[in-house]
Amino acid sequence: MAATISSLFSAFNKEIIVTESTLSTVDYRWIRIRNILNQFYYGYDKSGTGLFVGSIGRKTDIHTSDVDVVYMLPDSKYTQFNGYISNGQQALLQEFRGAILATYPQTVIKADGLVVVVAFSDGIRFEIMPAFKQTNFSFIFPVSNSGGSWRTTNPLAEIVAMNDVHTVTNRNAKKLARMVRAWKEYNSVSMGGLQIDTYVERFIKNYEHGGKSYTYYDWMTRDFFKFLSNQNDAAAYILALGSNQQVYQYGKFCQKANRAYELAIQADVSFTKGYQQAAVSYWKEIYGTKFKYAE
Repeated sequence: MAATISSLFSAFNKEIIVTESTLSTVDYRWIRIRNILNQFYYGYDKSGTGLFVGSIGRKTDIHTSDVDVVYMLPDSKYTQFNGYISNGQQALLQEFRGAILATYPQTVIKADGLVVVVAFSDGIRFEIMPAFKQTNFSFIFPVSNSGGSWRTTNPLAEIVAMNDVHTVTNRNAKKLARMVRAWKEYNSVSMGGLQIDTYVERFIKNYEHGGKSYTYYDWMTRDFFKFLSNQNDAAAYILALGSNQQVYQYGKFCQKANRAYELAIQADVSFTKGYQQAAVSYWKEIYGTKFKYAE
């Protein structure tokens, strides 16, 4: 039986999704770290103190080398460290690091400006941000650079926005976001995860085929990269989905997006003419070696 658009893109999406085994490892490690912090800051195993954010929180990642987490501190700690004469933020990050280091003495743990990084030998890194939850569900977090300051972030709004667009597009939004990450990695494109998810959300919520099946993923590939090639990659930042926070753009991507668009057109033409393996070779140039031909 010949391959179909649906079978090809369905198989590709299964190839790039994070495995259950990896997620289990992440969950196990986070529960251990969270319990350590709970005992240090609350004296007992308090629930609801940790939140996966970033790509893993929005469930748009394709591997879990970096795990972004917000850990919610008691408000008394804000009062304590905000009262320091200078850089209480740095002192807070060092205290936070020390609490984890007591249990993981052989693991690389460092305070890194905004977060505490816990780097395991298998390549999985937890970037844990100590923060204080606000009544509007945003978080205040410490920044130790330049003498210390407090900033605000709202990753929950970004998670909700991605979940909402995923629901109204027949669960296609997160799949497209993962495919774009595969393109980014294979082609060394200078884009961050939140930047990708924001462009995906902008595109797919108004896309005429956004809620259709895998049968339309060849067109979705073509039309998304055409959309992306027309964005302003010279702009310093864009406003993130949900939170409207500034997401800085550190490199050019329009030229590579236009190349992906051209390859997608060639793939469509080849597939329509019955040259399936040729079509797959074009999609592989876009998405990498995990896009495979299989009858």
